[in-house]
Amino acid sequence: MKFTLQAKDKLSRARAGEIETAHGTIKTPIFMPVGTAGTVKAVHQHELVNDIQAQIILGNTYHLYLRPGLDVIQKAGGLHQFINWDRPMLTDSGGYQVYSLTEVRKIKEEGVTFRSHIDGSKHLFTPENVMDTQRIIGADIIMAFDECTPYPCDYQYARRSLDMTHRWLKRCCDRFDSTEPLYGYDQTLFPIVQGSVYKDLREKSAETIASFNREGNAIGGLSVGEPAEEMYAMTEVVTNILPVDKPRYLMGVGTPVNLLENIALGIDMFDCVMPTRNARNGMLFTQKGIINIKNEKWKDDFSPIDPDSDLLVDRLHTKAYLRHLIKSQEILGAQIASLHNLHFYLWLVGQAREKIIDGTFYDWKNSMVKILDQRL
Repeated sequence: MKFTLQAKDKLSRARAGEIETAHGTIKTPIFMPVGTAGTVKAVHQHELVNDIQAQIILGNTYHLYLRPGLDVIQKAGGLHQFINWDRPMLTDSGGYQVYSLTEVRKIKEEGVTFRSHIDGSKHLFTPENVMDTQRIIGADIIMAFDECTPYPCDYQYARRSLDMTHRWLKRCCDRFDSTEPLYGYDQTLFPIVQGSVYKDLREKSAETIASFNREGNAIGGLSVGEPAEEMYAMTEVVTNILPVDKPRYLMGVGTPVNLLENIALGIDMFDCVMPTRNARNGMLFTQKGIINIKNEKWKDDFSPIDPDSDLLVDRLHTKAYLRHLIKSQEILGAQIASLHNLHFYLWLVGQAREKIIDGTFYDWKNSMVKILDQRL
């Protein structure tokens, strides 16, 4: 993997760059649609390419490990082949999913024992076997195994967890560096900064992660319930320390405003289930603000879903029709709304990139954040 920094904003830390991978080039800043189980929910791969123009998608190690299982993925030749996706892909380590299984998992130095949410069967994730699992899945960028602490989190617990995450990272790197990719192309390992909302822990973690000198770095443990101001404060602490010549990935973030504010702090990569999950519940993100399409006011509104959009379904169908589909729980409603929201997210980071390059990002960002949280 190669990262090239192409432009910097003069009034913020926003940057534009390119990440070169075996499956193509990613222009940053970028948002990665979440394809948890080998599919971005309600969106076909050809729509991701042709309508949304997604440059990279994300897969989930925990879910793919359980179903369809590593044997199926390996027989298929890796996840790219299995789902017919020839562009870059990133997999998380499963750490967040295991963290969320608070009632059915136990964390020890060796790793994490957990029970499957599907059938209750018992499994163990270790730094080593998670590296092996992600080798089999075959993503271009893979994540280190870490513990994602909850919010709020006691300082002493956060400190102990952080130290263990750093020990796990050493084990991840040792395993990764002693094994080879399985499908004839290189993979890249990103470590993850943790430390909850404690400045000294975030600084310690960022310094430790940077010392491993991997090709890119991630920031985890944010967007887990803390106020946005805490997220921004911790992101700023970390981006002060992480090397400027490597991509920075803020995991699990977030709203359109979150994206813009964190781009201004020097973040290059994002992922979040919000655009698709909220879409299925009738929440649309637009250039003028947020639409709850279930509201009565849209019942007989026969204007296009989003007249500002260049997405075909946004101009082809009306708000009234989409409201009818969502209220009726028709699958087409989830499809249209998911396409719309993902297209908007990709449009937003694309605009941010253009503004960084032409030197107008800071003022544009400040004007946009005043609009994007408005309820229409």
